[in-house]
Amino acid sequence: MNLTLLLLTAASMALAGPEKPVKSRSAITRQEKTTPPENGGIKLINGFQASVFAENLGKARHIVVDPAGTVFVKLEKLNDGKGIVELNDTNGDGKADQTMMFGDYTGTGMALYKDYLYASSDTSVYRYKLTNGKVMETTPAEPIIVGLTLQRQHASKSITISPDGKLFVNFGAPSNACQEKDRQKGSMGMDPCPILEEYGGIWQFDANKLNQHKADGKRYATGIRNAVSLDWNTANNTLYALQHGRDMLNSWGGAFTDEVSAELPSEEFLMVKEGNDFGWPYCYNNQVKNQKFLAPEYGGDGTKVDRCAGKEKPIMAFPGHWAPNDLLFYTGSAFPARYKNGAFVCFHGSWNRAPLKQGGYFVAFIPFGKDGRPSGKYEVFAENFAGVPEQGTPGTGVNAGKLDLDSPGDAKARPVGLAQGPDGSLYISDSVKGNVWKVTYTAKK
Repeated sequence: MNLTLLLLTAASMALAGPEKPVKSRSAITRQEKTTPPENGGIKLINGFQASVFAENLGKARHIVVDPAGTVFVKLEKLNDGKGIVELNDTNGDGKADQTMMFGDYTGTGMALYKDYLYASSDTSVYRYKLTNGKVMETTPAEPIIVGLTLQRQHASKSITISPDGKLFVNFGAPSNACQEKDRQKGSMGMDPCPILEEYGGIWQFDANKLNQHKADGKRYATGIRNAVSLDWNTANNTLYALQHGRDMLNSWGGAFTDEVSAELPSEEFLMVKEGNDFGWPYCYNNQVKNQKFLAPEYGGDGTKVDRCAGKEKPIMAFPGHWAPNDLLFYTGSAFPARYKNGAFVCFHGSWNRAPLKQGGYFVAFIPFGKDGRPSGKYEVFAENFAGVPEQGTPGTGVNAGKLDLDSPGDAKARPVGLAQGPDGSLYISDSVKGNVWKVTYTAKK
């Protein structure tokens, strides 16, 4: 038995503990995939095809596509002094041939509402009036939310907007686990956690109102460490998010071995209702036992539930540190019927799964039922972004998403943003070089 298999076996035993493990809701299915040259290097489920719509834009983050077909990409780092890229395919060949850049700020969030493009920096949210689906070079940035305090971690202000104009903004916690000394071994958690007053949740604002400040919004949900992925599901008129789980469980020893800390806590898929509390920093989710447990900073030992018994649970949970960075509920008709109202999730990939290999770096699809919850296992829809071999066994779900990758710096691409085109196609952005793929369905439905 090789070292990697020994480590994976040990991690599985530690996660399950002495009890018979509950079947994880993070179970997946894998379907056959192909990588023809026209797929731009990525692998897709059979019947789908990808083309490189744009490339080398810079460190891309979230992406939206206007009903007219204009693609807008937010940048994490300025490119020639600009932070938003506007792309158009004027000759219909599936590749952008017209580029315009605007906005002198970096950031992550992008959204469309009525005839406006919304974009966020780490301290503000702006909107731009669209003219025939485009932002003109003279179009001013109208301030929607201003004056937010810049934090040193989890600062990105991801956004989504409901059809009735409610603007939801992620306020990630500037902390790992609300310790007295952040990320310091042995430092206990502050109780109650003062960070939750201003961060660690999702706030609601008015998408139609200019010059709002933090005090003008209201805390919609709390106990969410950092939700880079937000989307409004129009099928059941509900907000959804995916949370980045905390790090460094292994700094507490005992049951929290390095192997356990590589797999826990879960990355959580959340159905978010007003007033919900998902438990951070007091609790973490174990996807193997399908249970939230008390964090070690608050006296947890891997078995105690304590105050976590009443916290909201995820509707699906994924292995630790995969970094879910975007969410899209598919409303188009170009894909087979089973995709309608299902969810695509973009995993940006991990950096801290040692001694195991890194994981994530793929786009998943999750079918949804009429109750607004997953109706089946999640599937690896698009992969091979990192350009390295997968460790998983196709068709079994074993080690899905685990890559022969020691560092995220070795990845050729890291998927980060998702958008749906007016023709029902799916767009995927990359944060390494700034490539954008356009995915279409080419088989007979």
